[in-house]
Amino acid sequence: MRILIVGGTGVISSEVVETAVTAGHDVTMVTRGRSTIASTPTQVTSITADATSPAALRTALAGADRYDAVVQCVAFDPLHVSQDVDTFAALTDQYVLVSTSAAYATWERHHHLTEDDPQENLFWEYAALKAEAEVVLRDHATQAGLPFTIVRPAHTYGPSKIPAYTGNSRHPWTIVDRMRSGADVVVPGDGTSLWTLTHARDVATAIVGLLGNPAAAGRAVHITSDEALTWNALYAHIAATAGLSPEQWHAQRLCVPSDALVAAAPTQRGSIYGDKMHPALYDNSVIKELVPGWQARIPFADGIRECVEWFEADPSRQRVDSDANAMFDSLAMIYRRALAEAGA
Repeated sequence: MRILIVGGTGVISSEVVETAVTAGHDVTMVTRGRSTIASTPTQVTSITADATSPAALRTALAGADRYDAVVQCVAFDPLHVSQDVDTFAALTDQYVLVSTSAAYATWERHHHLTEDDPQENLFWEYAALKAEAEVVLRDHATQAGLPFTIVRPAHTYGPSKIPAYTGNSRHPWTIVDRMRSGADVVVPGDGTSLWTLTHARDVATAIVGLLGNPAAAGRAVHITSDEALTWNALYAHIAATAGLSPEQWHAQRLCVPSDALVAAAPTQRGSIYGDKMHPALYDNSVIKELVPGWQARIPFADGIRECVEWFEADPSRQRVDSDANAMFDSLAMIYRRALAEAGA
């Protein structure tokens, strides 16, 4: 198949490129050509353009031959998607929008989310805009006769992204650096809420399996691991990979409520209140039906080892977020003092 990937250097999109090339597809990617994280396979055709700009994308693709599938990884709002429909209606047989599972409404009881659950994130603009983009795609693509598929990854990580609850997105090495330096490591709540993390390679394998699949037309499908771990377990895996003993990790672990984290880092309000403070469990029946034999095969204990090794391979990757460290240190001082006073 001839596949166009809009993006191609992100955590998910870079793995889609690699997976598609390995499967023998003819792959073209559109990026600004600035990434220092993901390398481009030699077999890939690269188009340099601002992939986040529908107008720039349309100009870059003027005169291009038809693609069997387009995977849109960097559309974040309904206007962008509506313009994409105009761009790709005559250019592809399948438009795949990478959306997000963060748009699902949260539940106050044990519940495995399905694709039919409502999308109602009341706190996070990113998730709300993605949900609106899905609505626009269904309406406009149907009118334009453009076959489409929507994929909804959940919290995805990969070699260049070490996941954490908050304060680790900009510079993912921060959490490991705090652990190795002996600093307090903030765990949300009491650390017992269940959370699902999925390796980007598993997500990419599913996405590529959906390409050219007639059964995927008009479908929305989330792609996640079946492994749900508590935040305590997730952080313990990171700590073990970072070289901490169980005793060291126990001494550095500090539970702090989400309300305090939002107060200390207000820009994280949407991500925390609208997503991470709630349990996230998924029913993956649909993706397994559409891509027979697929399942997430990389357990977090193995995936996080790959992440840490990627950062250790090049010290220049080991940048630390000083603002996040200051926020964590301030919170830790408050809560350590409170614990000491409570036990006095």
